[in-house]
Amino acid sequence: MKIKKGQLVELEISGIAFGGKGLARLNGLAVFVDGAVPLDLVIARIVKRKKQYAEARVHTLVKRSPFRISPDCMYSGFCGGCKWQFLNYQKQLEYKQQHVRESIERIGLIRDVAVHPTISSPAIFGYRNKMEFSCSDRRWLLPDEMGKEGVDMGFALGLHVPGAFYKVLDTGACLLQPELGNRILDDVRTFIKTSGVPVYGLRSHKGFWRFLMLRHSVAYDQWMVNIITAKEDPQTVNPLAVLLMDKYPQIISVVNNITSRKAGIAVGEYEIQLAGSPWIKDKIGDFEFEISANSFFQTNTLGARRLFDSVKEYAGLSGRETVVDLYSGTGAIAIYISGSAKEVIGMEIVESALNDAQKNCRVNGITNCRFVLGDIKERLLTLKVRPHVMIIDPPRAGMHKDVVDRVLEMGPERIVYVSCNPSTMARDLGLMKQSYRVVEVQPVDMFPHTYHIESVAKLEKT
Repeated sequence: MKIKKGQLVELEISGIAFGGKGLARLNGLAVFVDGAVPLDLVIARIVKRKKQYAEARVHTLVKRSPFRISPDCMYSGFCGGCKWQFLNYQKQLEYKQQHVRESIERIGLIRDVAVHPTISSPAIFGYRNKMEFSCSDRRWLLPDEMGKEGVDMGFALGLHVPGAFYKVLDTGACLLQPELGNRILDDVRTFIKTSGVPVYGLRSHKGFWRFLMLRHSVAYDQWMVNIITAKEDPQTVNPLAVLLMDKYPQIISVVNNITSRKAGIAVGEYEIQLAGSPWIKDKIGDFEFEISANSFFQTNTLGARRLFDSVKEYAGLSGRETVVDLYSGTGAIAIYISGSAKEVIGMEIVESALNDAQKNCRVNGITNCRFVLGDIKERLLTLKVRPHVMIIDPPRAGMHKDVVDRVLEMGPERIVYVSCNPSTMARDLGLMKQSYRVVEVQPVDMFPHTYHIESVAKLEKT
């Protein structure tokens, strides 16, 4: 049977692949099926045909898997925000553990590592403390909106459809943020639509309103509203700030980021304080953090504590150790473990993040953390300290090979590797396996209803 693009085929889904797609076999060929879960029987349409595999989308669900549930969100299957809402949460945790284990074995070529059951998120809805919504002059319609009268196709404020930067849903509510966030979203939508000022065209690059970013403090139930526009226009944005501050006592900060760049990134070239404070405060465990509009903070506050607890456990600190924290960001991990270490040295290439880390230390009265600015592969060469423990929390791309080489030269007794990408974590563990034994790995779910997974690996010098 020749398999070609556009063809409809019947498939029984036998597994799930990293990236969240169902896995089936057709005449020995691997077929990755978007929107399918193990034990589904589907009619799927082939959308891509390669020599070694094919990709498909569910056309008809013939028989439902016992693991499949009815999603709570009306945008499930269309929005790129969370693609696993139709999958039982316990199964999500199991498949995330499986992805971590398989990556270590297949990419890192490391066998018999204890990969523990995934630690669940304390909340599976309303858990995100930061949401970004895009404005667009072109609305992507849901199937039941096709052909309806009165649908404004020239406006959207919401989340993207996967696969195209210009496809934006007019999102009425996102279940991943707290309920008040959806009320704020609705008020901003109404204001923008009646403002008489055009939204930004993602293809034309003309227009004013670009993004809405909402931040929420779990510890204090406070909100920041960040309005991102293409230019400065206080007469247009100030009334929105007044409306929001008057209506919602929980909103303590409204800022306006301005960017003329064409890139679809909700970060301004500069920022104007419209009302209230320039930051909100949140807590992870006993530690408090000031969060400005563009500073990094873990998006699942309660989940972050479980992640950091795993890091602290694997570090095995007694109070006498010097710890080096690579890719230290805004200093959250360094601060969290500081009470159990003699000294923590953070290394970070982004100056604004390092400044936030120093500020967060002052806020929490931490005196045994210091931070080094610069490219880690270069700054490690100048570090005169041999750490007892090294914590490595790299970006999704993982560690640069020069950094791996330098870490191996420094030879700390223990390494705690924190990762948001099982593939690059496995690759990096494989590069270090001649000198370090991977003792155990703890997956931690920070992003329910997505295939993304954080992992903490404990390594000991052989």
